[in-house]
Amino acid sequence: MTARPMQRVVSFIATPIILIAAWWGYVTAFDVPRYVLPAPQMVWNELVRLFASGDIWPHLGHTLGIILAGFALGSLSGFVVGFVLAKSPRVERVIAPYLLFFQTAPKIALAPLFILWFGLGLTSKIVLTVSLVFFPVMIGTILGLRSLSSNYHQLCEILQLNRWQKLMRVELPAAVPEIFAGLKIGAIQATIGAILAEWLSGGTGLGYLMVFAGTTYKAPLLFAMVIITSLLGILVYQVLAQAEKWLLSWR
Repeated sequence: MTARPMQRVVSFIATPIILIAAWWGYVTAFDVPRYVLPAPQMVWNELVRLFASGDIWPHLGHTLGIILAGFALGSLSGFVVGFVLAKSPRVERVIAPYLLFFQTAPKIALAPLFILWFGLGLTSKIVLTVSLVFFPVMIGTILGLRSLSSNYHQLCEILQLNRWQKLMRVELPAAVPEIFAGLKIGAIQATIGAILAEWLSGGTGLGYLMVFAGTTYKAPLLFAMVIITSLLGILVYQVLAQAEKWLLSWR
């Protein structure tokens, strides 16, 4: 193992150890009440209890399902709309102001409307998640397709590529970095949207457990949910990062 990978491994291991040690030292030194900030071992014991008893799996599966469904639908719709706007400036001039207005509206305010329109079930939660994923994927697609160098366009003319060949062989491969930048932001937004949706409505999911822990002053459970949610978002992000790395291996 070379010096740089070794340094990354040491940093990956040392950083959480330092943070946990600082957390434990602060709680111990200042005798912080457990309902304000529980000690690391309390949170760890709660995590072990949740997984050992199996109580976490229905909630984790519910949240993961919303994340995946919302991310898939939001990414697909964002890519399609972004592709249309990138290829048709006239359509962009007509639609873009409305999309921008919808994006700038605070989602915490739109969430109750989604619940009112689509009910308390999965539909409203997925719609909220889609609304958070859609915009960054759309912007990434537009930027990617419009960032193609003029040299590539000239090369396509020299090779006499038709529109389909130009799109599949040149434009989309060149736009992968920008598209995946939007997808990775969308993955984080999907996690936030799923938790927010469950926070506002529902009796299942990690967001629901957060609300339950907060209202019953079960701080170890609340911190355990924060950790699981963060790790879930990191996992989805890393999967996309690896997919991007694989697609860009030709570079």
